Formats: sequence, structure tokens, C-alpha cells
Amino acid sequence: MSVRVVTVFGGTGFLGRRVVDRLRKHDFIVRVASRHANRSRELFGPDGPQFQSLEVDIHDAQAVADALAGSYAAVNAVSLYVERGGETFHSVHVEAARRLAARAQQNGLERFVQVSGIGAEPASPSLYIRKRGEGELAVRAAFPDAVIVRPAVMFGPDDAFLTTILALLRNLPVFPMFGRGLTRLQPAYVGDLAEAIASVLARTETRAVTFECGGPRIYSYEELLRAVAREAGLTARLMPMPFAAWHALASVGEMLPNAPVTRNQIELMQVDNVASPSMPGFAELAISPRPLEDIVREMLAQRPGGR
Repeated sequence: MSVRVVTVFGGTGFLGRRVVDRLRKHDFIVRVASRHANRSRELFGPDGPQFQSLEVDIHDAQAVADALAGSYAAVNAVSLYVERGGETFHSVHVEAARRLAARAQQNGLERFVQVSGIGAEPASPSLYIRKRGEGELAVRAAFPDAVIVRPAVMFGPDDAFLTTILALLRNLPVFPMFGRGLTRLQPAYVGDLAEAIASVLARTETRAVTFECGGPRIYSYEELLRAVAREAGLTARLMPMPFAAWHALASVGEMLPNAPVTRNQIELMQVDNVASPSMPGFAELAISPRPLEDIVREMLAQRPGGR
């Protein structure tokens, strides 16, 4: 088999670093393109024949071109959750995505994978969701055979989802829910998403396709909170809280260096996050997604003192 180099943009992020690990296990040579090459080497070790770290600004056309030189495929796992200065949802999810895909097409790459999200929709009233949808269109226009992977809400060790829920359930006398807790979620384990992306690149098929990847169970938000509390041996004292109040809190929180909750997260929690049964997903990639409860138990077992 010929040498196959995959450039992963955003390879040090929550999903990106798992993608890098899975690609290496699939015997790809991996090039991690991120803002902080030192961070990449801390995570994956020194550069070598099977791995390389590059410091790349995705807004720099020449840096992107250099990162893609000689690559077989590229993965765009870059994401933005809070707009700050020149870093906007449009600049990252649309302009940068278009730039990466266009250069990949120009360089003759065989594959391009764009990580998006379930619910991405160019007509959405939510700026974040709208720009995700526009980004998908921009990528397909620039690289017609691009594969788009839309994850459901992701969870796993060191995440901002389960980790936060567990901490709040332990420390708050009452847990404030998003709305009445009726939003439907199909959370997916981040390791399964990474394996899905690696499997897409290992397949011989090259046609354009969109995968929607959700976990094995659909929960209401309240059901999910109670399931997590049950695994942790905690009592879930839940209190409905109107979305308008959450938006007000998020507006203030976004002024902090590390916002505890953002307005786009609130907007995402106002709509169901469930994979469409008519779209290909984990099953088509021969992946059996892991249940949330299994991962919660593993996270708790790794915690000092257990639960």
C-alpha cells in the first residue's frame, strides 16, 4: 500500500486528538495542523516518520497550502463556540472551511472530511447553527466529493458535557435544567466518532456522503440527567429553568475568559439533537456505538476515590 498522509486540522481538540489516535491505528501517517505545535507534541510525542506536528493558522492560505502538501486526505475538525474579535462563526465555520476544502481540491487530495453537527442548517435563526450549515455548502462547492460527518452531542473523558453534569449534580443542591428538560438528545461517545472518521478514510468509496452519528439511545434531557445521576449514585434534584433566563446568564458568562455556558449552547439545547433514520450513520460504518452509561462508569472508576 502506498504511503497515505492525512492532515488533521484541529487535531489537538476534544475530537481531533481522538481522530489522530485512530488514524495512526489505521496505519495512516498523520500530520497535525494546529495553532500550537508544542501542544500537539505534548499529546502525541515527538515528530517521527509516522507523525508530524505543524503550527498552522487556518486563516493563513499559505500555511494551509503547506500543511496539505503531499497529503492523501484532510480532516477539518476545527470548531468555535464563542466569537471573540476576528474569530467569528463565519470566519471559522464558513470561510476557513471553504479555504481548506478548496486547497485540498487544488492539491488533488483524494479525500476531505468536514466535521459539522446534527442540525446544521443554513436557514436556521441561530447564527451558530446557520454558519455550520453554510460551512457544509461551502465545503461541497469547493470539494464536491467531500464527506460530511455530523456528530450528535459528544461525550467522553475531559469533555464539557458529562464532566460538567457530574460536577453540578455533586455540588448543587438543585440542578437547573434547560427549559423543562424535554429536548431529545442522542449523545455519542467521542471515541466512536473518531473511529467513524478513520473508517471513512479507510474505505475505498470516494463519493460525497453525509453521515449523521448518534449514540445507541435517545433521551430527553431530564432522562439523561437522571441516568447520569443514577450511575454516580447521586440524587437528581432537578428544577426547570426557562430558556430566556439561560440566555441572560450566558450573555454575562461569555464575558469571562472561559465561559461556563454560551448562548449558542443554549440555542442548541432548544432543538432536538437526534440522527435522522434516513441518513447513513454508525451502522453503515460497522460501528456499534457505546452507551453513555458505560462511559460514565469508566469515568467514575478513573476518578480518585471512585464515585
